[in-house]
Amino acid sequence: MIRQLVEGQEAVVRTARAISPSTEAATTADLLTQRMQTHEKTAWMLRSMLA
Repeated sequence: MIRQLVEGQEAVVRTARAISPSTEAATTADLLTQRMQTHEKTAWMLRSMLA
């Protein structure tokens, strides 16, 4: 189950990175960056549980 959560977090980050170049407003880009950081941190913490 944790592995599936990691995969979901990583999928969100990949999607956010894919749409990142299309963000024009600085506020939108900042919000997107913050969300990516949150999902990357969550994925990292979940991966540490698998080790």
